[in-house]
Amino acid sequence: MRIVVTGSSGHLGEALVRTLHDQDHDVVGIDLLPSPWTTVTGSIADRELVRAVLRGADAVLHAATLHKPHVGSHARRAFVEVNVTGTLHVLEAAVEAGVGAVVFTSSTTTFGRALVPADGLPAAWITEDVRPVPRNVYGVTKVAAEDLCELVHRDHGLPVLVLRTSRFFPEADDRDDVRSAFDDLNLKVNELLYRRVDLADVVDAHLLALARAPEVGFGRYIISATTPFGPGDLGELRTDAAAVVRRLVPDVDRVYDARGWRLLDGIERVYVNARARAELGWTPRFDFATALARLEAGEDPRSRLALAVGAKGYHARTTGPYTTR
Repeated sequence: MRIVVTGSSGHLGEALVRTLHDQDHDVVGIDLLPSPWTTVTGSIADRELVRAVLRGADAVLHAATLHKPHVGSHARRAFVEVNVTGTLHVLEAAVEAGVGAVVFTSSTTTFGRALVPADGLPAAWITEDVRPVPRNVYGVTKVAAEDLCELVHRDHGLPVLVLRTSRFFPEADDRDDVRSAFDDLNLKVNELLYRRVDLADVVDAHLLALARAPEVGFGRYIISATTPFGPGDLGELRTDAAAVVRRLVPDVDRVYDARGWRLLDGIERVYVNARARAELGWTPRFDFATALARLEAGEDPRSRLALAVGAKGYHARTTGPYTTR
C-alpha cells in the first residue's frame, strides 16, 4: 500500500514512517523540515505540492501541524495556513486522487476550557461528546480542521477518521512550577492515569483507524491511555487524587517510594478512550499499571518506539523546554 505521511519529520510522523517501513508499505513522507523519514521537503500550505505528493496514494496519515508550543512563536495566520488551509489541501487532493482513507491527527487540546471545571466541581469526564471550547489559536484551528474533515466526508464520501491524541511528546512540561515539583519521568507516569498516551499506542491507533475508516466513514476518537478511574471517582480526584490511586492501585506506594516519587494531589480531567477501543478495536498497551510493572522490573516504562524517536523539540532556537535538540 502506498501511504502518504504528512509531518514525517515530527514525533508522530517519524514513528509512523518507521512502523510502516517495517510493515513493507510504500511510504512517502512530506514535511517542511528534512529528515531521514521525509521523502518530499515542503509545506502542506503548498496546494500543488500536496496534489503531486498524493497522486497514486492509497491512504493518508495527516499528522502535519503547527503545535501548541508554536502559539508563542508563530502568528495566528500561520496556524490558519498550516492547520486549516493545509488540511483542506490534503483532503481535496485525497478526493482528487481517489485515496481510500485519511486519518487526521487532532488533539485533546481542542477541548480547551472544558477541561478544567470551576472550583468545587468534580473532575471533568472527557468523552467525544464534550463540546470543545478552545483556549488558543491552536485549538481553534484543530477544531476547524476536524470540521473540514467531516464536511469533505459528507460532500465526497471520503472516509476520514479524526484522532484526538493526548500528550505523547517526550519534552519536559512547559510550566516552571510543575518542572520544579516533579521528576520528569514521575510526572509522565502520573499523566498516564488521565492525560497521556505512549507513542507506540498512538501509532497503533492510527493504523487501526486507517483500516477501519472505509467501514466507519467518519468519526472522532480520543486516543489516551486507558484510565483506571470511573465516573464515581471524579469528586475525590479533584480534592485527593492520591487517595483514589492508592485505592485502585495498591502497589503504587512501593514502586513510587523506591524512587522518591509522588502522586498528584488533584486531577481536574480524565480522558476516556472507550469509543476508540470499542469501534477501532484499539488496545493500548502502555497504561499506568504497565508502567509500574516495568519500573519494578527495572525497565523503562516507555515503549521502544518512543525511546527510539526521542525528543525533537518544536523550535530551532532556545525557547525553554520545547527547544529543538
